[in-house]
Amino acid sequence: MSRPTPWPSTVLNRIPGGRDGRRMLVVSIIDKTGTGLWAGCTVLYFTYVSGLGLGQVGLLMTVSGGVGIAGAPLAGRLADRFPLVKIIVGAQLLRGAALLLLLTTDHLLLLTLYSALGALPDRAGSVLIKLYAARLAGPDRVRYQAIQRTTVNIGWSIGGLGAAAALATGSTRAYALLLIGNVVTYLVIAALTLRCAEPPAPARIAATSAGADDRTPTPPTSPWRDRTFLGYTATDAVLFLDDTILQVAVPLWIVHATTAPVGLAPLLLVLNTVLVVLFQVPLARFGATTRAARRLLVPLTALFLVGTLALAASAAGGTAVAVTALVVAVVALTFAEIIHATASWELSVALAPAHAQGSYLGVHGLAQSTQRFAGPLLVTGVMSAGPLAWPLLGLGLVAAGAAQHRLIRDRLTKPSLSVPKVTVSEH
Repeated sequence: MSRPTPWPSTVLNRIPGGRDGRRMLVVSIIDKTGTGLWAGCTVLYFTYVSGLGLGQVGLLMTVSGGVGIAGAPLAGRLADRFPLVKIIVGAQLLRGAALLLLLTTDHLLLLTLYSALGALPDRAGSVLIKLYAARLAGPDRVRYQAIQRTTVNIGWSIGGLGAAAALATGSTRAYALLLIGNVVTYLVIAALTLRCAEPPAPARIAATSAGADDRTPTPPTSPWRDRTFLGYTATDAVLFLDDTILQVAVPLWIVHATTAPVGLAPLLLVLNTVLVVLFQVPLARFGATTRAARRLLVPLTALFLVGTLALAASAAGGTAVAVTALVVAVVALTFAEIIHATASWELSVALAPAHAQGSYLGVHGLAQSTQRFAGPLLVTGVMSAGPLAWPLLGLGLVAAGAAQHRLIRDRLTKPSLSVPKVTVSEH
């Protein structure tokens, strides 16, 4: 009689992509642990270690963020021409080298240059991992992405806790140690990535189902001449605003517009992380096909509207009302984040032709990069306009979702079957 397979092995075997898929998940969690160590104290490093003023730090972050926008399309273009694993390793090492260079100077110009140099591979990283997962996991890409996002959030949490513990010492030396800790993680993940096999060429991946209609319009060879894809990317940049609202707007709104205690802000971010970890994989089943992913745009926009209405309501009453409304807003926006991640992953891959998959996904990476650059300015403008501006922003997000739903309809007349008809919860 055969012996039952131990449950850890059973769980691991359910991860798409085999050994290399599991190894890349380890890369992701180590990567985000290191990023979590450094991200929370970046501005403080430039302030207390480099001695920059508030305006100088703002200029540095703005310039480096603007330069970083080019990282995603550049990485995608390279990925269509060179081995993907080598490009990922090169990006990881470049990120580490750029961080180390920050330790060599306090000069604003050089610090800005090195930060911009590091922003390019940093923004490219998510596109490269997405490409690797799409090529490796193939028809199971949605499930793999959900698992990958869960590991990313776990890594962020571990890194954030480590940074908080280090900064609690009150020593400026802790900032440099956290930076070096992040660099060490880049070296570790570069070594692990080199052990991963090169995934199949995109032309060999079944991006569409066997029943796909040959009459489906063939997209242009360049994403820059593909109006449908550019329109999709533009609307997706708007839908990525959930990130800025949660990370930037909610803490500032608590302080400046509500009677909720300031200590609620970090608790709401923890709530966001916990919900993503718990529900990203189970909810991925609802975006398992291209048609299903498109349908998710409807509840997505509804959640955006609920979240923005709750933010407006949080400024209308006492402490109890404010706390309740803020919790509702964060829960709604977190589920919007989860649903949008699933839909965006599947739709961006389904809209990209196999022969130019890297270039297309690189251009789609502009959506998130642009939102990170312009989003804070937009949401701070909304906050300055007062509580009634939140529902207006919500209606704008609904309009973006509706436009995207209509825009991609003709391209996806015969949607791809991205995942077999077995759901995540059944595995």
